[in-house]
Amino acid sequence: MSRKICITAVDGQTGFLIAELILKDERFSKKIESVTGLALDPSSPKAKELETLGATIVPHNPGRERQMVNTLKKTGCDTICLVPPAHKDKFDICVELAVAAGKAGVQNVLLISSAGCDYAERDKQPRLREFIDIESVVLSAKGDPNIPLGHSPCVIRAGFYAENLLLYSPQAQEEGLFPLPIGENHKFAPVALGDVAHVAAHVLAGKGKHGFDDKHRGQMMIVTGPMLCAGKELAEAASKAIGTKMEFENISEREARRVLQSQTELDDSEKEYILEYYSLVREGMTNYIATTAFHDVTGEHPTEPDEFFRMYAGELRPKKKVKH
Repeated sequence: MSRKICITAVDGQTGFLIAELILKDERFSKKIESVTGLALDPSSPKAKELETLGATIVPHNPGRERQMVNTLKKTGCDTICLVPPAHKDKFDICVELAVAAGKAGVQNVLLISSAGCDYAERDKQPRLREFIDIESVVLSAKGDPNIPLGHSPCVIRAGFYAENLLLYSPQAQEEGLFPLPIGENHKFAPVALGDVAHVAAHVLAGKGKHGFDDKHRGQMMIVTGPMLCAGKELAEAASKAIGTKMEFENISEREARRVLQSQTELDDSEKEYILEYYSLVREGMTNYIATTAFHDVTGEHPTEPDEFFRMYAGELRPKKKVKH
């Protein structure tokens, strides 16, 4: 049976990359009959680009569950890739989508969650912790014999996206610095967003007698980068990649908040999420690597930090010689 996929939040970076990879890479596109993209902003450049690649873009209007049920039925999708949007009402939007998918008879569900959410504390890291709540809603369908959703579930807990480090490219270009509020010694393993999309595409295109491939069905996949890095090691990897010395500066959370407010247009909830993840790093909760799922699913090796920085060298390389 040809697979019909609906991917949510395709006007955001994660949903867009997953959809783009499936549409452009023959390993996946030949196994997929159709891709529908739900977009909070259907007029966004990302949504328009996916349309030119062959996706059907559908406006997503949160708060209208009945309309969403009808939309999903019309697409005929048997599989939903639930990407929580960068939005203050992320939890409510995801619950509504999960419920609507269940009522629409969607069989397979892939949820993109967040590594570290199980270590987050509700009072200290609420934006991270809400991913646990989203997971519980999506996976609770597994126990309901009356609806197909959850019959073939999979969860990818994605690590901290390495692309978030590019938010500091002005400091990198002007001062040769990576200013991060992560402390001096604790480590984390940033993952390239393309690697997460790669795993997701394999899961969404994989087929078995119950829906997803039995190797993926029911799996909780944690996907981080392949190298644990403290701030100094990140700066060393960047230096190696761009051929210019970069240095790490440990800054306060207050300063990190100010930097994020002044030089990014991210949704406030996304800024909060990033700062909360940094707090997990400072607490020593991210001193681990999880690459087994990536190896098993893709058969390849995830992107090394210096390789990642090489891809974005133009955004990081100082504009003039930096003096220290």
